[in-house]
Amino acid sequence: MQTSPTSSLGQTILDHAASLARFSDMEGGLTCAFLTPAHRAAAAELAQRMRDAGMQVRVDAIGNVIGRYAAAGDAPLDPKGQPRVLMTGSHFDTVRNGGRYDGRLGILLPIAVVAELNRAGVRLPYHLDVVAFAEEEGLRFKTSFLASSVLAGRFNPDLLARTDADGVTLAQALADAKLAGGGELAALQAAAVDPATLLGFVEVHIEQGPVLLHHELPLGIVTQIAGSSRFQVRVTGLASHAGTTPMTMRKDAAAAAAEMVLLVESRCGQAPTLVGTVGQFTVPDGSSNVIPAACHFSMDIRAGDDALREAAIADIVAGIEAIAQRRGVRAEVERVPPVNNAPCASWLRDQFAAVLTKRGLPAFELPSGAGHDAMMMHRITDVAMLFVRCGNGGISHNPLETITAEDAQLAAEVFVDFLRHFRPKQED
Repeated sequence: MQTSPTSSLGQTILDHAASLARFSDMEGGLTCAFLTPAHRAAAAELAQRMRDAGMQVRVDAIGNVIGRYAAAGDAPLDPKGQPRVLMTGSHFDTVRNGGRYDGRLGILLPIAVVAELNRAGVRLPYHLDVVAFAEEEGLRFKTSFLASSVLAGRFNPDLLARTDADGVTLAQALADAKLAGGGELAALQAAAVDPATLLGFVEVHIEQGPVLLHHELPLGIVTQIAGSSRFQVRVTGLASHAGTTPMTMRKDAAAAAAEMVLLVESRCGQAPTLVGTVGQFTVPDGSSNVIPAACHFSMDIRAGDDALREAAIADIVAGIEAIAQRRGVRAEVERVPPVNNAPCASWLRDQFAAVLTKRGLPAFELPSGAGHDAMMMHRITDVAMLFVRCGNGGISHNPLETITAEDAQLAAEVFVDFLRHFRPKQED
């Protein structure tokens, strides 16, 4: 039996994104941080949509919502007597005052596609797992890919002691949310998927940039995802009176931090694919007439080449230390575990290309400068990504982030074709 998405599916996906955006930690915008009441409400809505689409649903120990569309009865079996799994999905947490499609498109589109397949009575020759990853952005606990690291069996136990802005530990947040295992390490480790069961991981995502828009193309195939490193920098100086302390005798933490920020900008401007961002900059307990005793800032450094990124990081960290010594302040650089560059598998990219070509669309390829859950999944299985054109000049991580119903419809149709004609990797 053949099936293709109905012409209204694109608008349905956008409507579901609007519905999900009702759950927010802020008034007048969309902020959905890990395990807040809004986040839990969003998880519940996603779980219900999965059930309505015909999937079996479970929530794991980190809060991932996983829907399984069971394989056809005559599906090939693995050595353990089970059909293997093709996994898809993305994250449903957001940045502060973010957009409604970043991450969420990669959950809502597969759910809508599964609903269409189920309605038509079509089963696939493998299990299809749609994963709504509970955390990717790092907004609450300042660590990225928390949810996908659990699924990939790469969770760092030290993170259980990490605290949010209110002093709540990750372990306590998990226990308060009454998730399976109550935040215990053993439960998080047990939630890891067996890589041997996986056929691969594919992620549909809004591009979050202007490349497809510039080329007037609705869809693109990702070649690789740039590696990223994040840091929290704490600069400590000496508080003293703003009017009585000579400029040459100050230990101004904020002035030192400002020079460090300019160092990040300067060093990361030296290579085309290298980028560096300081997105948070605070003076704790600051006062207008007191020289700052402390300043905290974040660093986000990315590049398509891991060696290029690491060389820049080494220069920046050395430069921060030199600035601190010259200005008589102390600087502590805390590094969040990095995520290395993740190439997308050619055999999966080729299958997306074949679908696009069949539809008369260019099999346009482009890299991703943004990080994605596929980067963590790449550690245990082959991955691929399909980008969907981003409107409003390619703006993302912003309330202006948008896609059209027509592009969502086309992406859904391509995804159905990909699933229906998917061929597992031929083992050597």
